[in-house]
Formats: sequence, structure tokens, C-alpha cells
Amino acid sequence: MLINGVFQGGGVKGISLAGAVKAAELHGVRFNRLAGTSSGSIVAALLAAGYTADEMKDIIMGTSFTLFLKRAPIFNMGLIGPALRVLIKKGLYSGEALENWIRKILAAKGIRTFRDLEKGKLSIVASDITNGKILVLPDDLGKLGLESGSFEVARAVRMSCSIPYFFDPVMLRLPSRKAMARPFSDQFVYVVDGGMLSNLPLWLFDQDGPRPGGQLIPTVGFQMVGETTGRPNRIKGPFTMLQAMVETMLSAHDQRYIEQSKRFRTIKIPTLGVGTTQFDLGKEKSLQLFESGVSAGHKFFGEWNAKDYEVQFLKYLQAFKA
Repeated sequence: MLINGVFQGGGVKGISLAGAVKAAELHGVRFNRLAGTSSGSIVAALLAAGYTADEMKDIIMGTSFTLFLKRAPIFNMGLIGPALRVLIKKGLYSGEALENWIRKILAAKGIRTFRDLEKGKLSIVASDITNGKILVLPDDLGKLGLESGSFEVARAVRMSCSIPYFFDPVMLRLPSRKAMARPFSDQFVYVVDGGMLSNLPLWLFDQDGPRPGGQLIPTVGFQMVGETTGRPNRIKGPFTMLQAMVETMLSAHDQRYIEQSKRFRTIKIPTLGVGTTQFDLGKEKSLQLFESGVSAGHKFFGEWNAKDYEVQFLKYLQAFKA
């Protein structure tokens, strides 16, 4: 079976997505087009590059994500250091380590820029907070006067993973023809985590609709649902408040929309109470998350019925257009 896969963001919980991909593979599922937000963009990019679920599992299990949380010693001094870094850099951590990590992994499969992938194969969602718009990469780069084919996939992934105030926003400088006559400070576009605006962008492939001759390529969302959803956060200071804001933004966004109209094409993966920014996650918990994804994927694809999907999808399209 051929599907379009859309992967939700969720920080360190992303290994659960790889588990659901493993189940999809065991059910004979192949991926046509791929899209993702935040950690979902990592999974989508690795799939587009040719990685299997088992390879992704090995990569993630073999990575200590605390390596992404490095900063200069001056910014580690008590509460003042981190606060100073947020004030100056607009984030607690740079995000460069994450970008370098994904760059090396993609390079192992011969992927550097979007030109190295089949056209339209991969879409990565980020948030352009300068213009207040969703940024779908690489397609929307042209609107900023940038060349999409030569843009690095690893850079796009970092943009999508730049959790506000946790990682630095990525700054894109407009080309000279766009920046002309603008003050220097207005020549940059700030980009952060796509989860701010759409954490599970199922809508990306809806425009495809039924193919000529009646063929329909289903779109399936891979969504992480946690025991923490709806649980009160304890606010003890500025940084716990920041973490609560991030958890709410990335976990609650799109929930009602998905619950009401898209459950028929969404795999719901329990995330076992793990938080989005729990970067010190141990291997045992990571393995449990992977198996949670496998279990959720088996349940979804084991009950899959192409005819039912088509009926539900056409109902959704009619309701959307009404």
C-alpha cells in the first residue's frame, strides 16, 4: 500500500514515530510523499533519504540528546547565565549541534540539499515569526527570494525543530533584491518550530485529492498523544513557565481539529508521560516509546480498510468545501 506520511512534532518523543513506521513497514506500507514538523521533520527527512525504521531506531538509541544542549560556560552561571543567553541569543541553546547531527546522518545516504531528493518528496513545516506565516520548506523559500533546490535539508530540519526560547531561532537573510532599501535589521526573517502553527500538517497533501481514474493515495498522520496532555503544569519560576508554554504549544495545538475531523487517518501513539524537552531520556524509556509506536501502528494498519478511508476522506473534503 502506498501512502503519504505526515509526522507530528514532539521533541524527544520522536522515537515513537519510528516505531509506528516499523509497524507500517511490516504491513507492506510504502511512503509516497512525506511531511513533518519539529521531531517529525527528522523522521520524515530520514525516510525521504532512504532510512528504514530499524536504522532510525539504531541512530536515535545511539544518540545522547543532551549533546544538543551545549552552550558557552558564561551562559551556565546560575539563573543569570541562561537568562542572559535568552536575552542576547533568543534561546537557551543554539541548535547547531542538532543541525550538524542530522547533516551527518543525511550525508551518509548522499543527501545534502533538497535537490538531492525527488521533487515534492519531502515537506518540512516551520514558523516564520517575522511575517507571521507557516513556512513550508522548500516550496515557500521562493517567496523569500531564496533558491529552494540548493537549500540544505539539515538546515530546514533545524528550523522546524527550533523550539521557541529553548533553541535559537534560525535567521534567514533576504537576498539583495529583496533586502534593497530596507534597514539592516529588517533584512532578516526569524524562523522557529513549526509546531507553533501546525504540529500535524495533514492538510499539506489534501489538495492532491483523488487521482484521475479514481486512484487515491491516502494520507496518514502519525500523532503522539501523551498522558501529560491536559495535566496541570507546576509553575515555580521563569524556566518552568517557559517549559509549560512549550509543552502546551506543541502538545495541545491541532488537538480539537484532529479529534473532530481526522481520526480516521491518524495513528495515535501513546508517549508514556514523556515530556517534549526531556532530553535526558534513558535508553529503556526510549525503547518503550519505540514499542509504543509499533503497537499503535499495528493496531491502525491491522484495521485498515482502503474503501472506508476513501468514503471518510470524500466526506471530509465535502464538509471542508461547504
